Amino acid sequence: MSTIATRSYPDIRRALLAFEELALIDVREEDPFAQHHPLFAANIPLSKLELEIYARVPRRDTAITLYDNGEGLAAIAAQRLRTLGYSDVALLEGGLAGWREAGGELFRDVNVPSKAFGELLESVRHTPSLGAEQVQALLDAKADVVVLDARRFDEYQTMSIPGGISVPGAELVLRVAELAPNPNTQVIVNCAGRTRSIIGTQSLLNAGIPNPVAALRNGTIGWTLAGQQLAHGQARQFSEVSDSTRRNAAQRARQVADKAGVLRLDLQGLHIWQAETARTTYLFDVRTPEEYAAGHLPGSRSVPGGQLVQETDHVASVRGARIVLLDDDGVRANMSASWLAQLGWQVAVLDDLRPADLSESGDWQAPLPALPQVNEIGVDQLASWLEEAGTVVLDFTTSANYVKRHIPGAHWAIRAQLPAALEQLPVAERYVLTCGSSLLARFAAVDLQALTRKPVYLLEGGTARWIGAGLALESGESHLAVPRTDRYRRPYEGTDNPREAMQGYLDWEYGLIAQLERDGTHGFRVLQA
Repeated sequence: MSTIATRSYPDIRRALLAFEELALIDVREEDPFAQHHPLFAANIPLSKLELEIYARVPRRDTAITLYDNGEGLAAIAAQRLRTLGYSDVALLEGGLAGWREAGGELFRDVNVPSKAFGELLESVRHTPSLGAEQVQALLDAKADVVVLDARRFDEYQTMSIPGGISVPGAELVLRVAELAPNPNTQVIVNCAGRTRSIIGTQSLLNAGIPNPVAALRNGTIGWTLAGQQLAHGQARQFSEVSDSTRRNAAQRARQVADKAGVLRLDLQGLHIWQAETARTTYLFDVRTPEEYAAGHLPGSRSVPGGQLVQETDHVASVRGARIVLLDDDGVRANMSASWLAQLGWQVAVLDDLRPADLSESGDWQAPLPALPQVNEIGVDQLASWLEEAGTVVLDFTTSANYVKRHIPGAHWAIRAQLPAALEQLPVAERYVLTCGSSLLARFAAVDLQALTRKPVYLLEGGTARWIGAGLALESGESHLAVPRTDRYRRPYEGTDNPREAMQGYLDWEYGLIAQLERDGTHGFRVLQA
């Protein structure tokens, strides 16, 4: 194994301050990542490296720095990245502990850049907000008020303010005029915690809508802590808007983008950017997934604008890269771009697109390396084997999916923790691997075959094929071979979080501005009134 180069905390800090392109990647699972990490670290677990890296770090000579917390994962990841064609791969000197010992600030939770920016935004712009009791009083009095939930629709359905309407963040400026046509209607914007309600509220204010606007202070967490009841399973959504509403919203959004310094590109300019091999250029379609699937620009990725601003690190994992946004109305791309510019990105909006340019249909497909060849079996064969002893099924889907439903007797495991998982498994004559589609399991099969002399098979079509065949299923944490560290349990999601955890999360958010000051690398700039 050849020697892997290292980069130090001062190296990374200098590059961040210079806005040079870099990818600082934490290869642990999401839960340990969420406990402590640098501000601009992107979490790409070793388990899913091959599935995500080409999309998230598209340029193969990007300066990539990998780290873990002493588990030995980063060195394995470095070798895999070299195999995948990445030429500038290094390990963080001393790992996470080295970062801390060198004086680097460490942050908790996920999507920290946007959350910290939201706190900075509110402190600078004094974004108006109303407490849960105040909003409840307005609703009880049947006042002229509309509550707009800026989260994804699935999050809204899980728990929401009674009577609230789902309007994901990038849609707010486009849709508000028809959801609150009376300029005297009080508009309340909420999310689960603070960030998306602050940014959503400030979006409407920046765009100059005539209505009074306020964030629901502390979101559904604040609502719950006030002892008020949330609704579950609501399905109120925005509808289409008129051409005049669209034109007016586009004019407002363009003014905001211009003020934020958003760049403009046409298709020729986009192609010039994309041809520059020394720079990374991301191309995101910020409309709804349904609009994207109906017709989109070839080469673009569907990332709805509100989530892009909230979770930029999940899709644009190269800090210092360029981002190009597009839509078909001039509203959502411009508003999303205005926030990315304030978050320190070089961002442009693609102008002058014609309907004919949106010539490709269907969902976005992640670019993948060549898939390894493994032995496959069908669901009938697996069902037959399971009638006898000796077959051990390993499921590599997310733990949440596994708990929801899995093949009877299947053991859940994390790919990067296979050696530990094997110690917990019964004696096997053969192994059959699965996940939702069997894509991740295909890569895990290669790893497992290197660890055991027993036959290893892949379930063709994965658990989805098993479900489609109408075969029996189990649910619950019946056979966990390793702890469920693949996902961090957010204190603001679900309805069964302890009050202490919810209050602790709010206290943490309030403390982010001080952490930004100590870190000193953020490069954020808040657009002034």
